[in-house]
Amino acid sequence: MKSVRSLSALVFLFLNVVFLSGLNNAALAQKAASPGNEAELAKAMDAAAAPLYKADGPGAAVLVMKDGKPIFRKGYGMADIALGIPMRPEMVFRLGSVTKQFTAAGILLLEEEGKLSISDEITKYLPDYPTQGKKITIEHLLTHTSGIKNYTNLPKWLPLWGKDLSLTELIDLFKNEPLDFEPGTKWNYSNSGYILLGAIIEKASGQKYDTFVETRIFKPLGMTHSFYGHNHRIIPNHVAGYDKTAAGYSNAAYLSMTHPHAAGALVSSVDDLALWDAALNGGKLLKPESLKKMFTPFKLADGKLTNYALGWGVGAQVQQHSIQEHGGGINGFATDVLRMPQDHVYVVVLTNCTDPETRPEALAHKLAAIAIGKPLVERTAIKLDPKVLDAYTGVYQVDETTSRMVTRENDHLLSQRTGGSRLPIFPFSETEFFVKNSGTEMRFIKDGTGKVTGMEVTQEDGTKSIAARTDKPLPKARQSVQLDPKVFDAYVGEYELAPNFILTISRADNKFLAQATGQTQLEILPESETEFFLTAVDAQLTFVKNDEGKVTQLILHQGGRDVPGKKIK
Repeated sequence: MKSVRSLSALVFLFLNVVFLSGLNNAALAQKAASPGNEAELAKAMDAAAAPLYKADGPGAAVLVMKDGKPIFRKGYGMADIALGIPMRPEMVFRLGSVTKQFTAAGILLLEEEGKLSISDEITKYLPDYPTQGKKITIEHLLTHTSGIKNYTNLPKWLPLWGKDLSLTELIDLFKNEPLDFEPGTKWNYSNSGYILLGAIIEKASGQKYDTFVETRIFKPLGMTHSFYGHNHRIIPNHVAGYDKTAAGYSNAAYLSMTHPHAAGALVSSVDDLALWDAALNGGKLLKPESLKKMFTPFKLADGKLTNYALGWGVGAQVQQHSIQEHGGGINGFATDVLRMPQDHVYVVVLTNCTDPETRPEALAHKLAAIAIGKPLVERTAIKLDPKVLDAYTGVYQVDETTSRMVTRENDHLLSQRTGGSRLPIFPFSETEFFVKNSGTEMRFIKDGTGKVTGMEVTQEDGTKSIAARTDKPLPKARQSVQLDPKVFDAYVGEYELAPNFILTISRADNKFLAQATGQTQLEILPESETEFFLTAVDAQLTFVKNDEGKVTQLILHQGGRDVPGKKIK
């Protein structure tokens, strides 16, 4: 999802909170190793991975396969910080949305057995599901084209993290929500669709989802370190998960593993995932026709292809080489798996921390590029005349609901998507810009007269999108007002946005600060006595008082959603 989205694409404050994958990290600047020299390749890969993980912090297990053989396999950092247990590559991690490819394979297995067809309407297996008069097929669920609302984006899901839910109760959370669009007409990542696929697997197979995936996929393939990650289950070599905070690392917020289910509840190791890839390549699990379906992008009603097939992102590239990829994110863990079918390369990066600075997809892309002998090259910023920069400022329309604002601050530009962070972008030519610590690049498009008409954004995985320049004026900068710090002191405290997910409000001298669990502390500026805004992120806060004037809650406004947080301390 870019690389494929994670189980929880749920925005809280400043970032998506976890249940996949995003943009590129700093690119490699090292000398290309010969593809035939495995020692050189391994050395270059270690040089790319090692700086990302401190010996005493959360880490990663990394594996690169080429032509069916491991050419790089290593653990970094700590598997358990409290116990001082170093990471070993054979350890077990929560996969998050990498789970989806196993769910898709389960559906295809059942199709091969004649127990269902992906063209079937879902009401054939879930007769009570309210499709609102629309035809929703199993294929729509597999390809995120059903229009069913993503339950991890619903505010009512937030307070339930710690509560075990039955599959029926989980489906009840979203089944009566209005569809986002006509099935088959658009693509929008939805964990809800994969929850329904889990229910369909149970109905068609007569087995619970966890039993099905373990007995029909893991056991036959010899994947002895792969399981459904029930909270109560003792899983050997299962690493601890962490979140990055301004003060260091904290234990990951608790999440009942009844919630991710077929969308993100599996656990595995890099070695087991290599067995999985070998089984797909060798036809040990699926027939060639099924495998072809798994990697064929969905065609929308208007004839356009999406960049998603069945549980896999497709259509992207690394160094102009085609890749198939999926990332995963779930409390305390971030993962990425990447296939280069023409190059016979397979990369797995499993991490036990949700640190945005060590995103696994970025490392996976670096390692894949090294494996094919074409390491990525770091961009170097140049200086442009401020008048050139000013010509690029404006509002660029991404789609019906999303725009990108480009503004200038001193000698550089800033780019900000609706609801997102303000990212500095730096020029490496007169029209091309890059984001530091990321492979994302932006190219401004001009017509024959030199007028700027749009912006092309290239993600780390090679996917491109174009946003048209509009005549809309840039929103007026929000103006902060003077606020007596003593007034703000009434707001200081902890606000619960979800169980174990806290927004802490504090003051340092005359600075007002907000920090969400696992995220960076950011300054908030008063717009009035109760309304505050952020400059680093497109988000606002409203503090709410009761009739007695006591502060009882705040409301986070971001990305079109209003998320309340009760004051608990």
